[in-house]
Amino acid sequence: MSVMVARKKVVRKWEKLPGRNTFCCDGRIMMARQKGIFYLTLFLILGTCALFFAFECRYLAVQLSPAIPVFAAVLFLFAMATLLRTSFSDPGVIPRALPDEAAFIEMEIEATNGTVPQGQRPPPRIKNFQINNQIVKLKYCYTCKIFRPPRASHCSICDNCVERFDHHCPWVGNCVGKRNYRYFYLFILSLSLLTIYIFTFNIVYVALKSLKIGFLNTLKETPGTYPSMSLTVLTVLEVLICFFTLWSVVGLTGFHTFLVALNQTTNEDIKGSWTGKNRVQNPYSHGNIVKNCCEVLCGPLPPSVLDRRGILQQEESTAQEGSCLRGPGAQGLPATQGPGQAQEGGMKQQDGSIPPPSAVPAPSVSDTKMPEEKQRMPGELLVPSPDVGQAEH
Repeated sequence: MSVMVARKKVVRKWEKLPGRNTFCCDGRIMMARQKGIFYLTLFLILGTCALFFAFECRYLAVQLSPAIPVFAAVLFLFAMATLLRTSFSDPGVIPRALPDEAAFIEMEIEATNGTVPQGQRPPPRIKNFQINNQIVKLKYCYTCKIFRPPRASHCSICDNCVERFDHHCPWVGNCVGKRNYRYFYLFILSLSLLTIYIFTFNIVYVALKSLKIGFLNTLKETPGTYPSMSLTVLTVLEVLICFFTLWSVVGLTGFHTFLVALNQTTNEDIKGSWTGKNRVQNPYSHGNIVKNCCEVLCGPLPPSVLDRRGILQQEESTAQEGSCLRGPGAQGLPATQGPGQAQEGGMKQQDGSIPPPSAVPAPSVSDTKMPEEKQRMPGELLVPSPDVGQAEH
C-alpha cells in the first residue's frame, strides 16, 4: 500500500527574503542585483595597479627606494579589502512586517485617524518621535508595512528599507547604510590616496627616464618582455585613469568627510532635512567634529537583524510503496468497504473466523463520524462506542 512520509527540508532564510538582492556562499554575501558597474570598478583598480607594479614599480624600487612598491601594495590591499567589505555585507536592511504585525499596524492607524469620508484623501501616515528634545517624523513604508526608524529610507533599486540610509552606490554594487558606511568611507579614502600615489610616481618615472635618455627616447622606449607595447601607451593610460579618478573619487572623499564631520547622510543633505526653510538643527550632531567622527567611524557596529543563514524547516510529503504483513488467513480488504466491514475484517485477522452477523454492530452516525481523538491509531483496534453495543465473543 502507499505510505505518506513527512520529510523535513532545510531552507535558509535568505532564500525567502523579499527585495531585489542576490546572495552567494549560502547567504554570507549580500549584494544588489545590478552588479555591472561593480565589475568595472574591480577592472579599473586591478588593471591600473597591475600596470604600475609590472613596469614603473620595478624601476622606481631600484632608482629611488624599495619602499615605494611596498607602500603601494599596502594601499592596494587596504582599498580592496574595504571595497569587498562594503559590497558583500548587509547595509542595514530592516525586515518587513509579518502579516499579523502589518494587520495590527493598520488597525492602529485606523483607530488613530478615524473613518475617512469617501472622496477625501486620508491623512499622511506619520508618527512623531523625540530625539534630543527635537521632534522627528517617522514615515510609513507602504512596501515594508512598517514605520521606518529615524534616518531610514526605502531604496528603490534594492526594494528594501535601510537603516541610516546614505545612498545606493552602483560602483560598489550595494546600498550604503548604517552597517557598511564606515567601510565605504575608508574605501574611497584609501582609493584616493592610492590614485594620488600612482599618479605622482608615474610622473616621477617619466621625469627620471627623461633625465637619462631624453624625453623623446622615453616615449619611444618599449619593455623588453613586451616589445609590441610602448611604455608611452601604458604610462599615458595609467595617467589618464588616475587623472579622471582624482576628479571623482577625491572630490567624493572630500564631500563625505564634510558629512562625517556633521554626522549627516547624503540622503539628508540632498533633501535638505536640516538646512531647509525651517532651519531645524540636526538632532544627531554632537556639535563637535571629533565626537561626530568617532560616532560614525568608530562607534559599535550593530549586528544584522536579517539572520540570513537562519533555518526555515518545511515539510515535504513523499509517497512510498510498501507491503503489509498478513497472517495465514488474512485477505486484502477491498477499497470500497465501509466502516463495519473494516471492523469485521479486523476481527477475522485476530481469531481466523468471521463472527455471526448478529455479533457485528451495525454502523451508526457515531461510528462514521468519530471525533478526532477517537480515531484509530496505528496498531490500535477500532472499538465502537458504548451506546452502539459491543460484539459478543
